[in-house]
Amino acid sequence: MKIYSIICTRDKNLTPLTSNLVHTLSSYGVEVKLLVNQKSIFEAYKKGLKSCNANNNDIIICCHDDLVLTSPKEQFIASIAKCTDKEVGFIGPAGTTHLGEDAVWWNHDRWQAGYHRGFVRHYNMKDKEAHGTHYGPHGPVVVLDGLFLAATKEVWEKVGLDKPTYYEGGWDFYDIHYTSRAHLLGLKNHTIAMEIVHYSAGDLAGRDSWHKNREAFIANTKLPLTLND
Repeated sequence: MKIYSIICTRDKNLTPLTSNLVHTLSSYGVEVKLLVNQKSIFEAYKKGLKSCNANNNDIIICCHDDLVLTSPKEQFIASIAKCTDKEVGFIGPAGTTHLGEDAVWWNHDRWQAGYHRGFVRHYNMKDKEAHGTHYGPHGPVVVLDGLFLAATKEVWEKVGLDKPTYYEGGWDFYDIHYTSRAHLLGLKNHTIAMEIVHYSAGDLAGRDSWHKNREAFIANTKLPLTLND
């Protein structure tokens, strides 16, 4: 089993954060593919997959460029090896068992109701500290957050990496599209235990392009999505 990672970044002069991520993944034995200044994240991931000399059972990670991975190598490899289970679709650190009609996976009311799964540390730029966000116990989910997505090459190709024709922007709601498609194909998405720090404010809801793609997704998807679908 080989492991590849596709990272989309804006500048060929890598930030210290991205350089550290590449170094960490390489030290885990992961072959990293950097895609610089692409037209869309869909295009970047599609190009990245083509550049991997991967077999169907090899694992392809698509992740943000602003992460710090602190899991020991053995734990990291053991966690993502879950991808190779034939019934599994995508794995990642956080997601939900119920995607409501608003299509916002982290919806606070459903979080309080116990639908969410996983754990991520978010670095707060103001107080210079990482704060852990415990969404819920790890387990099966219908969709996953896109900061870190892993699946076999076979799953990625089955789901398809093309941007939906009804999406306007090329950078938002890709994670919900990919992972919901896997769910609807009968594959089981899972959150996994992973030590990960995300250096981002995560203010997606403040972007007009995020709202437009969310609305397009809602118009073209039968919601809600639950584990029983």
